[in-house]
This record gives sequence, C-alpha cells and structure tokens, in this order.
Amino acid sequence: MAAGALLLGLTYLLFSNNFGQQYRVIVQGTYLNPGQTGKPPVPNQVFATGKDGTILTGPAAEQAMREQREQVRQAATKSLLTQGSIALVLVGALSAGFGWLVAGRVLAPLHRVTDTARRIAASPAALHERIALRGPDDEVKNLADAFDTMVERLDHSFDGQRRFVANASHELRTPLTLGRALVEVAMHRRTASADVKELGESLLTINARHEQLIDGLLILADSEKQLTTPYPVNLADIVDHVAGQLGAEAAAAGIEIIRGPGDAPARGDALLLERLVHNLVENGIRHNVHPGWVRVISRAAGDQVQVEVTNTGPEIPPYEVDALFKPFYRLGAERLVSGKGAGLGLSIVRSVAEAHGGTVTAVPRPAGGLEITVTLPADPS
Repeated sequence: MAAGALLLGLTYLLFSNNFGQQYRVIVQGTYLNPGQTGKPPVPNQVFATGKDGTILTGPAAEQAMREQREQVRQAATKSLLTQGSIALVLVGALSAGFGWLVAGRVLAPLHRVTDTARRIAASPAALHERIALRGPDDEVKNLADAFDTMVERLDHSFDGQRRFVANASHELRTPLTLGRALVEVAMHRRTASADVKELGESLLTINARHEQLIDGLLILADSEKQLTTPYPVNLADIVDHVAGQLGAEAAAAGIEIIRGPGDAPARGDALLLERLVHNLVENGIRHNVHPGWVRVISRAAGDQVQVEVTNTGPEIPPYEVDALFKPFYRLGAERLVSGKGAGLGLSIVRSVAEAHGGTVTAVPRPAGGLEITVTLPADPS
C-alpha cells in the first residue's frame, strides 16, 4: 500500500507537470468583439487565445482545440507510460530493497534455529545449546521455544542414558572383582586339581573380557559428555607414548609399528585423546595380517591437527566402513562374543573426536586394511 501510494503520487506530479506546459485555455461562451461596437454579441461562439495573444474563432478555434486535445493526450501518454515507467522501476527497487531488509530481519531467528540444529546434528555433545530467542510472542518465537523444549528433553534423555551406563558399569565392577578373587583363591589352593585350574583360567579369561567391556562402556559414557576444562595437549607426545606402550604386543603378533610423531598441538582431555590413539593403534595390530605393519602419524594442517593410523590387513568392503564405528559391531558378525576386544574401540574413537569438536574418516586400502584419519581443532594459543 505504501509503495502504491508513492507511485500514485509520483505519477500525479509528473502528469500535472506535463499538463501545465504551454497549454491554451479554450472557452465556449459568448464573445463580444470590442472593436465592433453596436453589433449584437455572437451567442455560444467558440473562441480561443493563441500563443501570440490573438483571439481565434470559428474553424481556427476548433483546430486549436483539436491540437490541444492531442497535446493533452501526448502529455498523458508521456507521463503515464514513459516517466511513470521510470517511477515504477525506482519505486519497485526501493520496495524490493526495503522488503529484503524486512525479510532478513524476520528470518534471522530462523537462521539461528537452522544453525543450532546443524551443530546439534554434527555433534551430540552440542545438545546443551539453546536458541533462547527474545522478542515479540509471534510464530517465529513459538517455533524457537518449541525447538528449545525438544532439545532440552533430548539432552535430559541422553544424559540419563549416559548416567545409567556409567552407574550400571560401576555397579557391575564389584561382582566381577569379587568373582575374580574367588576364582583366583580356588585356583591357588594346594588341593586344586588340574581341571579346577583349567576351569579357573577359562573363568578368568571371561571375567577379564567382561571387565574390558565395562571399562569400554565407562569410557564411551565419559567421551560423550561435553568437555568443561580442556587443556593443551600435543598429539605427538601421545603418539609416541602409545606406540611405546603397544610395542610388545605388536612384536608378539609380528606387526611393525611405524611412528611419525609430528608436532600437533591441540586442546582437550589428555586421557581421552590417549584412549583414542590407543584404540586406533590397538585395532590396527589386532585386525592385521602376519607379517604386517601399523603406521601412526600426527601432524598440523592449518588451524587443525590430525592423527592418521594406517594398517595392513584383510580387505574391507567400502560399504562396511561406517558400520565399524557402531558399538558391538564387528566385520562379518554383530555382537561377536569371541575375540580380545569388546567391540567398542572405534565407537569410543568417534565419541572422543566429536567431544573435542573433531571428525573421523576411514578409507579402506586397496591392498587391505584401513586408513583412519582423526581431525581436531588446533590449539589457538
């Protein structure tokens, strides 16, 4: 309405301006020639005033009237079509610019909703974020409040799940420790037979696997929490430490560890980052061929740091790579009971990386094995 009123006003001004340019006034009425006194006036005689001030009557006045009508028509056409078009373009441009500003201001809260949703989708640790939109109680604010309510419920749900896993894992540690102690006491009796000792070894192996599973669940629950106090950590030190720790296990399996600890300063939880690198190298050793190798490298890449672990091993189909990061998933069989691991290694790796604001990518090697790259934000200090 405002743009239309402005356009109407401009058109009126342009039309009035063109209409008042050098136009004569035509009058139809009674004309009395002052030079012809004594003669009766001519009734209803059409007359006009020329540009030079002369009085036109009869056919000359009618011709002047026709010319004036044509001038008025041309002036109206010029005003409405030519200058009105120019005014329309200018008013349209002003209306579009004003509408763009208003639309941008109205849609700004929707951009906040979209950005928050993307951050939460990229990292479950961002569930603590809220939009907390301020302003009038309109549809956009209602949408933002509904989104905050949904995210808050999801955050409580995930937090309750993590607390349940942590509490259950803590509670399960006690009977496992007690069971291990009873088995060891029974095995070390002087009257224990060979069958009892063999059975005890089997029970201790199962107990150790359960303890490893519980430890993995605890680490997984801790890694999914938001980091509250990150500290400077150099991934080169962690790579060197983990490679030294797993050197004996690798040598016993006939696997060579190739380390390349390049300077890679980051910020985070040192224990969780150590577990991340440890799981990657340990998986590379256990899921390998004899003889084989595992290469672990840390490096800085602009405003990011990377840990790359590459290993030889059996061929892995590309469509199976993403499934390897699921809890309790193993290539070829889900929830496999046998084996040394608990099936949580790569799940913990991804959770730790996401808790530090990073990503994990895995690519199968053509000759067999995997190449896993963990990318984390670099320490800005």
